[in-house]
Amino acid sequence: MDEQSPHISIVIPIYNEEAILEDSVAELCGALDDLGWDYELILAENGSNDRTVAIGRELAAVSERVHIFSTDEPNYGLALRRGILGARGELVVCDEIDLCDIDFYQRALPLLESGSAELVVGSKAMTGANDERPLFRRLATRVLNRMLRVAVDFRGTDTHGLKAFRREVLLPVVERCVIDRDIFASELVVRAFRDGIQVVEIPIRVAEKRRPATALVSRVPNVLKNLARLTYAIRFGPRSER
Repeated sequence: MDEQSPHISIVIPIYNEEAILEDSVAELCGALDDLGWDYELILAENGSNDRTVAIGRELAAVSERVHIFSTDEPNYGLALRRGILGARGELVVCDEIDLCDIDFYQRALPLLESGSAELVVGSKAMTGANDERPLFRRLATRVLNRMLRVAVDFRGTDTHGLKAFRREVLLPVVERCVIDRDIFASELVVRAFRDGIQVVEIPIRVAEKRRPATALVSRVPNVLKNLARLTYAIRFGPRSER
């Protein structure tokens, strides 16, 4: 990694976020600048049909810390994967534009720096978490986690949302992932657990700034299909899993 690379890369998938993108980026970068951190912010745009791309490019034009790329389709997992692969930092944080949880950064990154963890997962479901999302979405998280437990023997409490990790450790796991869309994040965490990577979960508070860009009900068929694909990949894939 060259000497110009930032210490921390922050990857945020974005889709139809024109209403909150500019303010969220300004707030996040302002907080990180106040902390004096060396970072880059990667906006992983995927298939937006509003002004998200234009706003992202404007933000990148005025700050050398902000970068944006686009995919041609609304595909959260593909955008997140590409963002991670393109990240240059030693440490990578995967965040959500409607969260931008600096408290998570300040608790997770010291665990990585000290060697206490190689992957830190911000859990919405473990003891001590405060999930302020609507009841239906909270239940959906628990249902997915239970399905992962049955299908692939997942032993954690959450897979989707805030994560921080050492890039050199997780990059081989990212490259082995075969599922995209919403399940990519789950596959990454599941494989990390199964590979014996040092995973630490920490409780987080979730208070979203806006309603989800894509309705949960409309995502269910693809989630179920990709969960079946993930189960096959883990159980019968080319590399033996513990």
